[in-house]
Amino acid sequence: MSALEIKNIRKTYGDVETLKGIDIALESGEFLVLLGSSGCGKSTLLNIIAGLAEATSGDVRIGGRSVLGVHPKDRDIAMVFQSYALYPNLTVHRNIGFGLEMRKVPAEERDRAVRDAAKLLQIESLLERKPSQLSGGQRQRVAIGRALVRKPEVFLFDEPLSNLDAKLRMEMRTELKRLHQMLKTTVVYVTHDQIEAMTLASRIAVMRDGRIEQLGSPSEIYDRPATLYVATFVGAPPMNLLRVTARGSELQVDGSDMVLPIPRGLETKPGDGMKLIAGIRPEAFGPDSSEHTIEATCEVAELTGPELVVTALAGTQRIMACLPPRTLLENGQRLALSFAAEAIHLFDAESGLRLN
Repeated sequence: MSALEIKNIRKTYGDVETLKGIDIALESGEFLVLLGSSGCGKSTLLNIIAGLAEATSGDVRIGGRSVLGVHPKDRDIAMVFQSYALYPNLTVHRNIGFGLEMRKVPAEERDRAVRDAAKLLQIESLLERKPSQLSGGQRQRVAIGRALVRKPEVFLFDEPLSNLDAKLRMEMRTELKRLHQMLKTTVVYVTHDQIEAMTLASRIAVMRDGRIEQLGSPSEIYDRPATLYVATFVGAPPMNLLRVTARGSELQVDGSDMVLPIPRGLETKPGDGMKLIAGIRPEAFGPDSSEHTIEATCEVAELTGPELVVTALAGTQRIMACLPPRTLLENGQRLALSFAAEAIHLFDAESGLRLN
């Protein structure tokens, strides 16, 4: 029995269909990230699971029972919001235990649960402080602690790290990963940040325009993106997309005299003249001679620390490459970017669907 089942969920507002038939089944202990840009429907789906919004059609089942029409407090879920939603006049101790207090849990049992959660989150010394006396990271820990003491079937996180600075976000990602590995609870986590998705998830649902473009593990999403949208949304810098035309056993790069190999594994060989998109991730390039190369002219070279990110012109098309940080390049310099044939991702130019 799945811990959470989402069956053909649809949501409409008048004539606008926000969710267009979402199907997901989560086993106990999975960490699902709903990833997508603003307006894709990920927060709407989370609110339907939580009971904060009603689905137009479909079903949500938690622990085998349908929860449509069930009040949020009776769904066996706990939600952590982007805004923390802490009570400013209550101490950290009372904030964490407030839900238990409302459920008339005995004071001794409530205190034990609060202190256990505080120990797990390493905020034991903060229990008598007010939220105004805490940093952003500490407030987020308090919000997570309030969810932890509920011991729910499913945890829901709505972009919980977006209000933190870059350093704190990285620390809290590690903290959330550690907590999930310890507690092994089922989590649904909403974000637009692909780094959060890749580092936290056991599975990622990439959403676009109310649909799931691809559902899979982080490695599946990254190594074999199902569509052009997924290919460009996941990855930093994003995947290079070169317009190509099939010519016999090769791919002619539009706007140049360069050719690429047709990758192995195609079920159907593209016909002559077929317009395709060849994707190559920037990190797949190297500066040394290899099986295949793309001749390009350096436009901009940016040192990020661990790598040199180069923007170059290949014929009439721009590409990016991640090279070793000590690579010496000047603007206008010619370079040969090498890659292996298996680094090519091939997509249909019209449908955007993966071909190999």
